[in-house]
Amino acid sequence: MQPFIIDDINANKPKQHPALQWPAQFISYVLHPIFVPIYVITFLVFIHPSYFSGIDERARWQTVLISIVNLVAFPLISVLLLKAVGFIDSVFLRTRKDRIIPYMACGIFFFWAYTVFKKQEFYPPIMASFILGVFLAASAGLIANIYFKISMHTIGMGGWLGIFIVIAYSNTMLMTWPIALVLLLTGLVTTARLLVSDHTQKDVYVGLLVGFLCQIVAANV
Repeated sequence: MQPFIIDDINANKPKQHPALQWPAQFISYVLHPIFVPIYVITFLVFIHPSYFSGIDERARWQTVLISIVNLVAFPLISVLLLKAVGFIDSVFLRTRKDRIIPYMACGIFFFWAYTVFKKQEFYPPIMASFILGVFLAASAGLIANIYFKISMHTIGMGGWLGIFIVIAYSNTMLMTWPIALVLLLTGLVTTARLLVSDHTQKDVYVGLLVGFLCQIVAANV
């Protein structure tokens, strides 16, 4: 298949019953990949017992705020600007062509955030490792996007699961319930994307694998 010649939106896909469609849409919004890094960082900052132990509440919230600005606000603003100047057709990035520049922009912001967390010894190494994994996943997504419309949602969930596996192997916290929760959420997101998007099973499952492997690679760099 030649890249970007065929429209990515499958008009022939049957519509799902509203009883399935609305919950699937809700899950897709709440667990959108742009928000997943913030969920993970909030877990590291406030729930993990040792990574931010001894650090005051103000510094913890400052860490979350820095993450929101770099990992959420800047990418969202970039997408809105791209839409405003006509470089993309929809802020929902429904086609592979629309996703090229946002992938690149997110990569820049993710690498900048990685540099910030890496250079500041105040932060535990897991922070830089996680953001590096996010950057690698965005880069891998950009490359995969040339050939097929890999699911950004499942890249995010695969990365979430990957970082929790990394934490589990560090033996710094009993990760039974967090991993079980993320497995449940991953199943919900995977099902939701198959129900309400034009993604194929290949798009969804490769996305999971890419997100997961990028976190494993980042943890071993």
